[in-house]
Amino acid sequence: MTFDQSSITTTNTAAYAGSSGTYTGTSSGTYTGTSTTTGSWADSTHSVIWMTRGNVLRGMGLSRQPWGKRIASLVLIAAMMLLAQANLIDVYGGVATWTIAAVPATLLGAIIALAGMLPALRLWWQIVFLAFAQFIIGPVVTLSSTTSHYVIPTLKTLSSGWEMTFGSFKYIISVDPPLGTQDGVLMAVWTIGLWLTFLTGVFAINANAWLSLVGVPPLAAAVAVCALLGTDSGWQRAICGIAFALLLIIWLSWRLELLEWGRWISALIIVVLAAGLAFGGTLLMPQDDRFVLRDRYDPPLSPYDYTSPLSGMRSYIKDHKKDVLLTVHNLPAGTPVKLAVMDRFDGTVWNLSDSSEATDSSNYHRVGTTIKADEQGKSFTATFTVDQGLTDTWLPLAGAAAGVSFANDADNGNDTFYYNTDTDSAIIPAGTRKGLTYTESGIIAHKPTDKQISSAAAARITQPSAQDVPDSASKLATSIAGGQSSGGAAATALADTLKDSGWFSHGLEGDYPSDAGHGNYRINKLLAGTAMVGDSEQYASAMALMARELGLPSRVVLGFLPKNEDGEITDARTEKTSGNGTKIEFTGNDVTAWVEIKLQGLGWVAFYPTPKETKVPDENQNLTPPNPQTLVRQPPVPLTDPLRDQTQAKGQSSLAGTDADDSPTNLFWVRFWRVTRAVAIYGSPLWTLLIVCGLILIFKAALLARARRHGSPKARVAAGWNAIHILAEQSGITAKGTRRDQAGAIARQLGTDDQALIQLGREADYATFSGQDIASGQATTYWNGVDRLRKAMLASLPRFRRIRTRLSLKSVSILANRHTAKPHTARVKRKHKKGKRHDHRFHPCRDDQ
Repeated sequence: MTFDQSSITTTNTAAYAGSSGTYTGTSSGTYTGTSTTTGSWADSTHSVIWMTRGNVLRGMGLSRQPWGKRIASLVLIAAMMLLAQANLIDVYGGVATWTIAAVPATLLGAIIALAGMLPALRLWWQIVFLAFAQFIIGPVVTLSSTTSHYVIPTLKTLSSGWEMTFGSFKYIISVDPPLGTQDGVLMAVWTIGLWLTFLTGVFAINANAWLSLVGVPPLAAAVAVCALLGTDSGWQRAICGIAFALLLIIWLSWRLELLEWGRWISALIIVVLAAGLAFGGTLLMPQDDRFVLRDRYDPPLSPYDYTSPLSGMRSYIKDHKKDVLLTVHNLPAGTPVKLAVMDRFDGTVWNLSDSSEATDSSNYHRVGTTIKADEQGKSFTATFTVDQGLTDTWLPLAGAAAGVSFANDADNGNDTFYYNTDTDSAIIPAGTRKGLTYTESGIIAHKPTDKQISSAAAARITQPSAQDVPDSASKLATSIAGGQSSGGAAATALADTLKDSGWFSHGLEGDYPSDAGHGNYRINKLLAGTAMVGDSEQYASAMALMARELGLPSRVVLGFLPKNEDGEITDARTEKTSGNGTKIEFTGNDVTAWVEIKLQGLGWVAFYPTPKETKVPDENQNLTPPNPQTLVRQPPVPLTDPLRDQTQAKGQSSLAGTDADDSPTNLFWVRFWRVTRAVAIYGSPLWTLLIVCGLILIFKAALLARARRHGSPKARVAAGWNAIHILAEQSGITAKGTRRDQAGAIARQLGTDDQALIQLGREADYATFSGQDIASGQATTYWNGVDRLRKAMLASLPRFRRIRTRLSLKSVSILANRHTAKPHTARVKRKHKKGKRHDHRFHPCRDDQ
């Protein structure tokens, strides 16, 4: 074989003639070949591979892209993908936590995409690499605590990784950030970074620059998904968004060869101006909260399954008065422990409202081990252990929690721990039980002084109006504190008067008679009856109602107080343990109710209106409450902006009591619209159409893959031409006769050059009729040419005709049954069998055909 560089042309085809041969190509390069049947020509931009027999040459152009450009594209893709995933930094609590999964997953996705440039690693090996990265490497990185020596995955690592691959997305939108790294929640950002980077990278490094545009949707999907899963404020969203847009524009311009490097100064000025205008525009425009799925997700918590917390207070004292219910280590001395906070009174019980009724609502959200706490004060870390007798859905916590971790993941159901950052209280639907151990990291707010409280005005918030409040509460409140100059002074006067004028009794066996309950009847009996006797359940309810009548925002708290014999908070209950540790044991007698009033600049301030527990009544004492008529009646507290109470509570509390409104009027319509919306979204005919179209595309792709890879090399080459012929028929082109005739008809009706079609037809004729063996590599090369030609044919069609062609099932049975022979092919074979001389006008191997 000889090689003639002087005959170089601008075509991308190869020609061979004579016994020694002459090659024409596109540029100078290197020839590789030792025989007259095979050879290759390669330069910096193209390679040509051919196989010959006699005077027939089989050639195919394979475009190449330098490795430097591929790597540069992938670096830019990885940078844009990380900018898109930056929306999740706030979700995980910081850059360091987010980086653990986002960076390695993105790099792995880019590397696996780059591996596809090696034919030996393309497709199937890439799928294997993706599966290994997703289900082996991902769980090891995100669930390192379950691995052996932090490297070797265990069965729990693999099973949890599989579960959290899908469950982490639901976990993200149902748990308030920051989430930290617990429970494999990082698998969400790992999945996004790995798969979307891979999908973008596959098209970004394709030799066809215009296919880079197909990589834009995965990038856009990453931005949209991470924004929906992120927080309503985002992490540096203006800077990240502008940087993402600039990188995308620069990369696409470079890939599509639209950049004019000679004008780099003007281009740089335009980019800087665009970035400045974009950033300035974000500062001028109002920064409204973005739409995030977390704000629209309704956790599976049924508030109507719970009774009023305050209703069960006396049962703890009656059944477990001296029993240890809760043991806390390292809790600062004198710190109360909250169980529940109630802000809605329906006339019968105190209960909780939601955000539709109150500013500081009782919305409980699932949280991770890290909780966002805005409180200022003293930090602490305490360990709680529940003992026998404390069986409730309220989880005891102190101060404002910044994080809660359970000693055993199974202790909190692994997914069902709810926290309210407005009331600093928590719910565990599975219920507390003996042996439940958990650690709280939190902040205890600084206690304001009496002077600060007296001078503080009442805060202005929205609360649900108290229903059926007895007149005695309003009259006595106005008489006691109506003339005070501030809300703090009025609250102090109410607490002091109740504490000084009242008498204490639980109403248990041996105690002075005192009815249980805290509804309007019981409070009226306490404030206007013959004996002002009760315990913290009645006094806390009474003070909260009286405060509401004065326009003070109030709520009732149930929890544990470290009390002495008088019922006063004391540090003496806290014991020293070995080292610098402390320990306190709370009994049933420590379960107490108190009141919180919200004051400007101080937040919610605790008041304790219950008389001393040693102040017990007897028959010889005057037990009647203060008479409002004998007190100097004062005007109400001056408020510049009084409370905006709703006219009616709607029964939408996050937790409802047995006597509360558990059948709200709008519950039916809420459920109706929820079901209707689900049916409209998931039952739409559009989904059916999209599914059918997807199945058709998958079916046709599977047939092409089968025809490309299965069967003898001769059958694969023949199937390759069938794939071209079928595509032509599906696009509406009529192509009959020999392969040369079909090639000409296709070229004429598409208005394209017929040389590539004729060349592929000749190669298929040679493989079919020559009787010579065809190598497997030659069949693979032939199919590469078929793929390029099919893409070119589709690209030449109008948009809607192209879509119709892709979805057409016409003649697909030819690929399904690849042994079916064409009529003209069978005719030629029969003539050869009979040994008859055939007419060369129909010989498929002749060049003049």
